[in-house]
Amino acid sequence: MENNHSSTYKKNSISLIGAVGLGTGVMISAGIFALVGQVAELAGTIFPLIFIVGGIVTAFSAYSYIKLSNEFPSAGGIGMFLTKAYGKSTLAASASLLMAFSMVINQSLVARTFGTYTLQLFGIDQMSFLVPLLGVGLLILAFIINISGNLFIESFTSIASLLKIGGLSVFAIVILWIAGFSFEAAKSVGNTVNPTNVSYIAAIALTILAFKGFTTITNSGSEIVKPNKNVGRAIIISISISLLIYLLVSWAVLISLPITEIIHAKNYALAEAAKPVFGGFGLIFTVVIAIIATISGIIASVFAVSRMLAMLTDMELIPHKDFGIKGRIQKHTLVYTIIIAMVLTIFFDLTKIASIGAILYLIMDMVIHWGVLKHLRKKVGANPVILIMALSFDAIVLGAFLWIKATTDLFIVIVSAIFILLIFFGEHFFLKLKNKN
Repeated sequence: MENNHSSTYKKNSISLIGAVGLGTGVMISAGIFALVGQVAELAGTIFPLIFIVGGIVTAFSAYSYIKLSNEFPSAGGIGMFLTKAYGKSTLAASASLLMAFSMVINQSLVARTFGTYTLQLFGIDQMSFLVPLLGVGLLILAFIINISGNLFIESFTSIASLLKIGGLSVFAIVILWIAGFSFEAAKSVGNTVNPTNVSYIAAIALTILAFKGFTTITNSGSEIVKPNKNVGRAIIISISISLLIYLLVSWAVLISLPITEIIHAKNYALAEAAKPVFGGFGLIFTVVIAIIATISGIIASVFAVSRMLAMLTDMELIPHKDFGIKGRIQKHTLVYTIIIAMVLTIFFDLTKIASIGAILYLIMDMVIHWGVLKHLRKKVGANPVILIMALSFDAIVLGAFLWIKATTDLFIVIVSAIFILLIFFGEHFFLKLKNKN
């Protein structure tokens, strides 16, 4: 096959159900399996309510994306939206890359979650080198599946989404049924945690990260049947389904385990929560659902980000080199996506991956809202009050999250700041050089 630096997108290749499958495929993966414990660590026994707040904040954020998707359905999704708002500028290119990298970071989060839960079957510690090794194996599988085409991806993610939604529903409802749908948390000696007002708000940042998978749908816009209607519908349906599952599962975990045990097992809290009620079978059942969820999640995420990067390359907003890779540009960006995710999977743990992803995403999200408010509000028919509220929510949550991380893990804040600066200045000089030529 000859090299071809163009990119092709198959219109009407993704149905409404398939789009919902892509969205829930990304959201109901690491979002529920890895982040429950991390949210509990920040919010204590009210952490199920934090998922509700995160869903509400996400709904305000989704408003901008729905309005933009209705007006500018595109396979480049967010990259196209930012260009419409800011032109082919450093800000548009940098924010697009922030989104792309936050998605790649999410892939490494999913990959390590896959490794962590799989090892629970064998009683192997989560600090084992096998966690990143299994994660890398999952990323290789995601690459193989993604080069097989949209139809297979749509079918696979849709079926996997139904399986994991059904499995998690059974997990949660059985625990809640046995507990009489009680709102009382499990008790134990030393069952104490003392979150602050700031940490409650910071916890919302992680729940927003759990919901950010809805952007996968916007990045497949022009490939979805009747995108002007179905992109928005798919986003709303995906967020609603994910919120219901998050609430049921987090509530069940709170009833099943004392908060201190949830925090101790934060990277595999669902597996631990299954043991008191289901015993050994519960562990196996939960791990199997986690494996299905993470596999479908990473496939859907890789699918979206590789196409977004291809669109940005077509728009000449980011540099591109094929390094001798044969095939179209989507294949090149798919390879880059997988390699970067592998590096992150090997060198960063789940907590650090989630934190960096949340910071990058919230900054990009604010840039999107400001672009709509300042430049596109009339064109897309957006309500300025909703846009201002979305901006304000993001700013408050990001500020609280940065404060907590600055006092508990300054390394994350420094790495995120350096990364953002490198992207901004790199894009500035790239676009400046390209314009000169």
